[in-house]
Amino acid sequence: MPGRRTAAGAVVTVRGGGLPRTDAVGGPAGGRAAVPLWWVWLAAWPVTAVFALSNAATPLYVLWQDELGFSGTTLTVVFASYIVGLLASLLCCGVLSDRFGRRPVLLPALGLALAACLMFATAHHVAVLIVARLFTGLAVGAAVSAGMAAVTDVAGPDRRRLGALLASSAMVFGAGLGPLLSGVLSETLPAPTVTVFVVEAALLGTAALVVWRMPVPVSAPAPVRHASAKPAGGGDGDGDGDGDGDRVVSVRMPGVPRGSGWHLALGVAVFGPGIVATSFVLSLGPSLLTGLLDSDSRIVPGALAFSMFLASTCVQFAVQRRSRHTILVGGAVSIVLGMVTLVVAVHTSAVWALVAAAVLAGAGQGMGQLGGLSLLASGVPPHRLAEANAAFSVGGYAPAGVLAVGAGYLTDAVGLTGAATAFGVTLATAAGLGGALVLARRNREGRGGPAPR
Repeated sequence: MPGRRTAAGAVVTVRGGGLPRTDAVGGPAGGRAAVPLWWVWLAAWPVTAVFALSNAATPLYVLWQDELGFSGTTLTVVFASYIVGLLASLLCCGVLSDRFGRRPVLLPALGLALAACLMFATAHHVAVLIVARLFTGLAVGAAVSAGMAAVTDVAGPDRRRLGALLASSAMVFGAGLGPLLSGVLSETLPAPTVTVFVVEAALLGTAALVVWRMPVPVSAPAPVRHASAKPAGGGDGDGDGDGDGDRVVSVRMPGVPRGSGWHLALGVAVFGPGIVATSFVLSLGPSLLTGLLDSDSRIVPGALAFSMFLASTCVQFAVQRRSRHTILVGGAVSIVLGMVTLVVAVHTSAVWALVAAAVLAGAGQGMGQLGGLSLLASGVPPHRLAEANAAFSVGGYAPAGVLAVGAGYLTDAVGLTGAATAFGVTLATAAGLGGALVLARRNREGRGGPAPR
C-alpha cells in the first residue's frame, strides 16, 4: 500500500486514486500515539458548541414573530428547514468523514454554524431565519456524524465506551445549554435576539480551534470506486461482505457494515421514540408553562429544556457501567413513564407533572442514545463509524421532523390537550415496543452465548 510519513510523524496513505486523509497523527505500535485523557474530553467540545446553537433560537421565536409579523404556519416552516438541513447533512457527512477524515468535514460545518449565528443576529426577514435554521441543521448533521465519531477516534480502541459516553453527553448537554443561555441572556441583557448569538459565535470559535488541533488517530480510508464496479447482489466486491471495500463516496442513505444491523436496529428502537419525546416536550413546554404559570418569561421554558437535557446527561454517567441492553431497556421504561406523566400534566394542569415528564423524557433519550452509540462503537470499524452514527441519527431525527409538522396541525384540529394525549400514547407505545425488542434480542443472544456488554 503506497504511503509516506511526514516530518511530524503523520501517516498519509493513498489508495485507489482517492484523496489522502491529512487529519491523523501517527504514533508507535499500530500507528497510534498515546492521547492524554483530557484530549478525549476536549474533543467533545465541538459537539457541545454546535448543539448549543441547535436550540438557542427556540425561546426567541415569539420575539421574531412580533417583530417580523409571520404566522404560526410560517414558524412551522422555519422549524422544518432545520430538519431538512440535518437530514441532508446526515446523508453525506458520515460517508465523507469516513473517507477523508473528521477535520475536513467539521471545519466547514463550524463555518456554516458561524454564518447561521450572523444571520440570526441580523435577521430582518423570515427568509433569513429559514436559511439560518437550514445552516444550523447542516452543521448539526456534521456534528452528529463526524464530530461524535471524532470523540470515539480520539478515545482510541481501549476507551471506546468512554468515547461513546462523552460524545453522547456532549450532544444532549449542548442541546440544553442553548435554550438556557438564550432565555437568560434575552431577559437580562439588551438586544435579546442578538446577544446570545454573539456568545454562541465565540463558543464556536473555540470549537474550531479544538478541531484544528485535535489529535485524530490515523485511519486509512477505503478506496473510491466507480458505481459500475459494484457486483450484482449488493456486495462490496472484496469478499468479506462487510461493505468496507471499494466504496462510492456519494449522497446516499447511510448504513452500517453487514453484521451490525441489529446494533443499529436496537439503538434506533429506543433512541427514536426518545428524541421524538424530548422534541415534543421542547415544543410543547413553552405553551403549557405560559398557561400554567401565567407568565411569558423566556427563562422558565429555557430552564425546563435545560433540566430535561441535564437529566439526559447525568443519567448517562450514572448508568455507563451497565450492560448496553440494560441501558436501552431502562431508556424505554423512562420514555413510557415520561409520556404517561405528560398526559397527566396536560389533563391536570400540574406544573410538577410537566417538569417530571421533561426529566423522564430526557433520561429516556439519554439512555437510548448512549446504549445505541455504545453498541455501534463496539461493533462497527472506525472507518465506518461516522456513517453508522449518521444512520443512527436518521432513524431518530426523521420521525422528529414529521412531528414538528404534524404536532402543529393536530393541535389546530383537536386542541392542545387532545394532541398531547394522542402523541403521548403513541410515543409510549413505540418506546414499549422498542424495549420489548431489546429484551427479546437479549434473551435470544443469551441462549446462544453471553450477550455483549
